[in-house]
Amino acid sequence: MEVQPTSRIVIGMDPHKRSVTIEMMRPDESVAAGGRFDTDQSGYAAMLQVARAWPERVWAVEGCNGIGRHVALRLLADGGGTRFWRTPLLSARHETRSPKPA
Repeated sequence: MEVQPTSRIVIGMDPHKRSVTIEMMRPDESVAAGGRFDTDQSGYAAMLQVARAWPERVWAVEGCNGIGRHVALRLLADGGGTRFWRTPLLSARHETRSPKPA
């Protein structure tokens, strides 16, 4: 897939035990790039190399407090202006578990 950086990109991540699948979404919701990467040191480095084509990026990590936590923590530790967004599915789960105001 050809990579054409834009000013801002959302990187959606579906983590698994030993790999992650990512897609870079443009503001018009078209897919700019993507791929599947191992979570070992070389796979993680390859994923970051692809992601760094977009200086303004927001990571949408599914399960960032669960199965995706290990990758989310690595991204936070690496810094570089990384911001996280809770995916809608996780927000819906959180809302159903949160106590309702009286």
